[in-house]
Amino acid sequence: MNDETTGASPQPNGDREEIARLLPAPADWDLPREQHLRHKELLMHHIERDRSTRSRPARRLLRPALLAPATALTLAGVLAAGVALHDGGREPSGTASHRAATDMRPAAALLGRISDAAEGRTTPEVRDDQFVYTREKTRGADLTSGKAVVGPLTDRETWLAQEPGPLRKLGLIRENGRISPINAEFGDTDGTPAGLSRPTYRWLSSLPTDPDDLLAYLYARTPQAEARERDQAVFEEIGSLLGRMMPPRTAAALYRAAARIPGVTPAPQAHDAIGRRGLGIARDDVRHGVRTEWVFDTEDYSFLGSRSYLVKDTSYGKAGTLLSGEAELELAVVDEAGRRPAGRG
Repeated sequence: MNDETTGASPQPNGDREEIARLLPAPADWDLPREQHLRHKELLMHHIERDRSTRSRPARRLLRPALLAPATALTLAGVLAAGVALHDGGREPSGTASHRAATDMRPAAALLGRISDAAEGRTTPEVRDDQFVYTREKTRGADLTSGKAVVGPLTDRETWLAQEPGPLRKLGLIRENGRISPINAEFGDTDGTPAGLSRPTYRWLSSLPTDPDDLLAYLYARTPQAEARERDQAVFEEIGSLLGRMMPPRTAAALYRAAARIPGVTPAPQAHDAIGRRGLGIARDDVRHGVRTEWVFDTEDYSFLGSRSYLVKDTSYGKAGTLLSGEAELELAVVDEAGRRPAGRG
């Protein structure tokens, strides 16, 4: 993987000062695990704005990026240069996005096997008063300088509350030995309820299990970002839900829904943030030259992690430059935030 990058012109200081005032206080961390999707939305908008000759749009922040410890400085730098814009527009339910594409039949077959394995897997039910514990390694690129500078692997543990909400404090996060509370999504002054932004076990259990119905649900509710391809946005929204504690039928439906998104392909060389190779599912954002990969174990089809990287040269880096990656190491249910699963101390 090539981490060498080329330079990009910095944005005016006025933008930085204006956007800095919109950022939350740096003492606590915002909602984790969604950084992969939100980070990329900001990146895509920034790249698009660099290439575009149209006038600068009015700056609005309807739904902010979600910060995470490993990428807080990265996203702060991107926010200083450009904000991803969201609108309430939704594509009609009859969009071609809901039809299986003939060019991704191999991916559909692989996702079918992954779905069957997920449906046969036994997972614990999670009560509303419990916490879902995740231990993972993450890695991301800092874009503050206008170059994609890949940082080191970071150890992360999270404890996410399962109460329906809305909640102002969503759990705890430990990163590199530091424990901090997880804030509600920026802008949710009354707290963040369960939903796409905070997918609790109960909320995931309520999703449609028919793949077509689930896909229609996701197309209708995935936030729309300016200059983002709709199919890619939904693919990444599904990716943000993978590796969570959920009923087997829900996990199976998510994989079958993903198989119906045009442009999804197998990724034979896929590997996660720590280099574990496995069965890969990928989709390219052709406009911006970014590939998103999901990685699954070759034996039991369990989710290992994900990775996002450039597939063509841009002002931020050369093809192969990593943007973000994660490797899931442990998933469990605990009764208290800050408590590790039994046997781990």
